[in-house]
Amino acid sequence: MAFFKEELTQVKAFVFDVDGVLSVSTQVLNPDGETTRTSNLKDGFALMYAVRIGYPICVITGGNTIEVRKRCEKIGIKDLYAGSLKKLPCLYDFIEKNNLNINEVMYMGDDLPDYPAMKVVGIPVCPLDAAPEIKAISHYISDKNGGEGCVRDVLEQVLRAQGKWMDCETMNWNLF
Repeated sequence: MAFFKEELTQVKAFVFDVDGVLSVSTQVLNPDGETTRTSNLKDGFALMYAVRIGYPICVITGGNTIEVRKRCEKIGIKDLYAGSLKKLPCLYDFIEKNNLNINEVMYMGDDLPDYPAMKVVGIPVCPLDAAPEIKAISHYISDKNGGEGCVRDVLEQVLRAQGKWMDCETMNWNLF
C-alpha cells in the first residue's frame, strides 16, 4: 500500500454512504417511525465545492428517502443510488458511466454493507466510528465520526494534495 498522502493525488472520484458517513450513525425516529437524519454543513459545503470543480461524486445508500434525494440534488450530486442493498453493482455502474478507473476512486463507508465495494476501490476510507471490519480495510480512518465532518476531512485532504483547495475563482458563486 502506498503512503496515504501520495494516494490522494490519484483520486479522481468519490463515493459516500449516507447513514454513518454523511449523517450520524444514531438516528432519531419521527412520529411516523421514519428516520430523521442530520447532516454536517461543512461536509455539504465541501461536497458542493468538489462538484463545482468537476469531481464525479456518488452516493450509495440502503435508505430511500425524499430528504436524501433533495439534499443530493441541492449539493449537485447527480449519481445517487438509493434503496441499494447491494452496493457493488452501483459502484460499477458509477465507474462505467463516468469512465473511471476503479483505482482512482475513494470510497467512504462505515459498516458491513459497504465492505464489498470498499474492497475493490483504490482508496477505501472511513469515519472514526466505523465498524471494526471497515477500519481494518481502510487506508485512512478520519479523526471525525460519521455526520460530524469526516466527509469534509477527506475531501479537503484530497483537494489540498491536488492543489485545488481554496480556489478563489471557484468560491465566488451563490450557494443558494
